[in-house]
Amino acid sequence: MVAPHHLATAAGLAILRRGGHAVDAAIAANAVLCVVMPDACGIGGDAFWLIWDESARRELALNGSGASAAGTDANALRAQGLTMIPPRGPASITVPGAVRSWGDAHARFGRLSRDEILAPAIELAGSGFAAWDGLIAAVEEATPEVTAALGSKTGFASVYGPHARKWRLGERLTFPALAKTLESLATEGFDSFYAGDLAERQAKVLREAGSAITLDDLRTHRSIWTEPIEITYRGIRVTTHAPNSSGAVALEILNILERCEPPPASAFSRAGVDDARWIHCGVESSKLAMRDRNAYLSDPAFADVRLDLLLSKDHAAELAKSIDPTRASRPESASSRSGGGTVYLAVVDGDGNAVSLIQSLYFRFGSGIVDPITGITYQNRGCYFSLDPAHANALRPGKRTLHTLLPGMLFRDGPGSRPWIVVGSMGGDAQPQVYAQLVSAFVDGHLDVAEALQAPRWFIRPPSHFQPPVEVLAEPRFPPGVLDRLGQMGHPMGPTQAFDERVGHAHAIELVGGGPADPAG
Repeated sequence: MVAPHHLATAAGLAILRRGGHAVDAAIAANAVLCVVMPDACGIGGDAFWLIWDESARRELALNGSGASAAGTDANALRAQGLTMIPPRGPASITVPGAVRSWGDAHARFGRLSRDEILAPAIELAGSGFAAWDGLIAAVEEATPEVTAALGSKTGFASVYGPHARKWRLGERLTFPALAKTLESLATEGFDSFYAGDLAERQAKVLREAGSAITLDDLRTHRSIWTEPIEITYRGIRVTTHAPNSSGAVALEILNILERCEPPPASAFSRAGVDDARWIHCGVESSKLAMRDRNAYLSDPAFADVRLDLLLSKDHAAELAKSIDPTRASRPESASSRSGGGTVYLAVVDGDGNAVSLIQSLYFRFGSGIVDPITGITYQNRGCYFSLDPAHANALRPGKRTLHTLLPGMLFRDGPGSRPWIVVGSMGGDAQPQVYAQLVSAFVDGHLDVAEALQAPRWFIRPPSHFQPPVEVLAEPRFPPGVLDRLGQMGHPMGPTQAFDERVGHAHAIELVGGGPADPAG
């Protein structure tokens, strides 16, 4: 069990010790993260799952993202003079999908009761936990933004700033309203989030906040069971979630990167890749894949996402030909927003069932709209929609937006083989780039999980929204001279620091005995 907070990891491990399925442990850990990391995730957000069912020797994907309201009116937003959806406030809220996905996954695979699974999160929300530096900083950073957008007398202020002062490191934090909501999910069922008193309360709060989401939007929301998408990278099968997830972006990066000659395995270590040329190839591959994402990626129920093209080896080979091995390119401006905050967790149970789960509110504290009665913080995934009616990800009623989220699994052999590595990361638009770097470290560098996760990472991003993605954020921990060489190749190098969260918090579990043979022995 791996998760970005020790209390979530402990909760998941406790569920496994009680005989719970990997899905049970994943829900327990995710619920705890909704309490102790409310800036990055919450029951007002979305989730994407990969689930390995050991008994059926089959991998499944579960889309727990929500859609825009049926009453969404993009023309009305454009008439207000908006060219993009504001990231804070009611227009950015889409139907929260995570809780429905918990219920669907639990109904299919769960072994323990909801009471047992949610008990750790309920206890922490009600009795409290120690304020930690990351959460304190997140509240301080988000407060001016939320205040500027929504005012100072808000649910956000009453829930996350009840003392009108900065939280002190180690002081006990409680979220009693969230505890009560989690208790209702435990006793009434996960579906109660979308029907009954809790749903009616949500519809009222959202209506009063100015959101178009109605009780009917909540009642009719459904998760989607689907098949993972996959490619092979130098003989290793790499899987992730289908669109509207950004999983296809990660796979396209790998397909392009596969056309480049990797450095010897000795160039990879926990200190980072010592070959600037290889990082350059990764950066340029990411620019090309992000261009395709901006052109095609959306809800496949509303647009032709050209998945066949995005996963095509031939298409990747043509794109790879355009990469100058010595100079950075200048890509076209982005048509999608940048940014994000997320949690990723992975779990494997004693029977070999595995879960790769990623869950998010998008920006820190999402839309900034918080209901103090239920403790629900609502996501702002809707701000990723485009207000350009010709854009693939244009805002439409009842549509799921393009998501940065992507869970991953690697397999050493063909269909039916057991997972080798369960892997994913946080980091907004960095996620597909981090996924590709980790796969390369595992496959090209023959690094183990600890080495690959410890190694420094890079992230290509636009300096600001809708500008070309040219700025390379790279941790200073790379071997001497590597980053200087990237700068000499024409890459603008952005300021960063060691273990900078903007290059993704990654987690992985390696199944013993899996994976390709290491030629070094």
